[in-house]
Amino acid sequence: MSDQPIDGRTRGDGRLELSTGEMRALGYRVVDFLVERSASHGEKPVAGWADRATLERALAEPPPEDPRPVAEVLARLEREVLARTMDVAHPRFFGFVPSPGNFVSAMADALAAGWNPFVGTWFAGAGPAEVELVTIDWLRQLCGLPEEAGGLLVSGGSAANLTALHAARHAVLGGPDPRAIVYFSDQTHSAVERALAVLGFAPDQARKLPADDAFRLSPERLGAAIAADRAAGRRPFLVVANAGTTSTGAVDPLAALADLCRDEGLWLHADGAYGAPAVLSARGRALLAGLDRVDSLALDPHKWLFQPFEIGCVLVRDRRLLHDAFTIHPDYLQDVHRYLEAVNFCDYGIQLSRSFRALKLWMSLQVFGIAEFRRAIDRGFDLAERAEALLAARPCWEIVTPAAMAIVTFRYTAPGLSPAALEGVNLGIVDALRADGFAVITSTRLGGRTALRLCTINPRTTDDDLAGTIERLERLGGELAATETRGA
Repeated sequence: MSDQPIDGRTRGDGRLELSTGEMRALGYRVVDFLVERSASHGEKPVAGWADRATLERALAEPPPEDPRPVAEVLARLEREVLARTMDVAHPRFFGFVPSPGNFVSAMADALAAGWNPFVGTWFAGAGPAEVELVTIDWLRQLCGLPEEAGGLLVSGGSAANLTALHAARHAVLGGPDPRAIVYFSDQTHSAVERALAVLGFAPDQARKLPADDAFRLSPERLGAAIAADRAAGRRPFLVVANAGTTSTGAVDPLAALADLCRDEGLWLHADGAYGAPAVLSARGRALLAGLDRVDSLALDPHKWLFQPFEIGCVLVRDRRLLHDAFTIHPDYLQDVHRYLEAVNFCDYGIQLSRSFRALKLWMSLQVFGIAEFRRAIDRGFDLAERAEALLAARPCWEIVTPAAMAIVTFRYTAPGLSPAALEGVNLGIVDALRADGFAVITSTRLGGRTALRLCTINPRTTDDDLAGTIERLERLGGELAATETRGA
């Protein structure tokens, strides 16, 4: 960080202000810190961590009555807090779904926080609301939805799915119905089940169907379940399709599901929180064929559109249905609703108080251009295919699912070890790599067994980062397998 002095003590008048010089010094110091971090991403360990007792000793305390120097607070933040996080933007963070971010968007978030516009109503934030409308329309166009489609930005995929499912129920059923049934596969993100619970659906109203051998929702199995429920007097109304699962990157057969939903009169929602932005690339468009036919869609720009947390998006084929599901006109907002041509995002979702989430995506698309984002997405596909080739060339690895949507899954294998021992080895590899600090991967369960997975969407990941990670995985697997063999 910069050495510029920052006094950072309040004046005792309750105004909570710094001088203009102090504000500039603080801003320069924070920007320097962020630039230094971005410039040295690949040189530092990926995973910082501490147990609860250590962090309690370092941070648990009464709220300070008196001011402390800003420099002291920043140094403590860096040492005790930020150093104890996983760097999900690190080029060797391959776990879960990374959030690589970009510096333009980070600065946009700082602008949004500093200006602090209220983007719940046009009355209070017309300019930011228009930027959000433009940004949402860009996403609508990229996903191939019609002009009457629209939506809003939310915190992430969980909120996007919840918003869409409420709109679907309101549009199709008019409200809660104990006979209503929702269908999805066993590969669907837990956010969907959580959203159903929040909306008041009972467990027996959710049909979690076994996925096929490619970990996709089978239209034939779905059709049979719908027929059985209709015969039993239930009311099928909603199918949730996956547009890129977290475990394997699998994409459900969207076109076939759209045909089935059209014939059955069901709403088709796609959870594309991770995978939908891949529609920018030729490979992604091919995998996502039929995305333009869904009734609603969730996607997360803080994943494969390289934005900082938090920014998710919900799109509905007919935006009026979203408005119908959420709009309420309380007396204290009468001034807001007198302007009939205004778009008030509070009428399209659960939040009244909303931040300027659109600014970071809007600014980064303006600065870099769509073509650069397309190249970055293509890089993610290339890296996963490269990882699959490296793993397939080594006898100790079994490919579980080939590279799809920038995810490849695999297992360590060793002759003579029992299935239980191999489970321990594969889980041990995850823990050992995290402790090592060179890279981070995570695991999942496929076919009842643990599988390791690499998610390669960070465009700043190099071929050397990938090869070095796989070499490290092989060494750790060999050490753990040798320990198991000796123990046996």
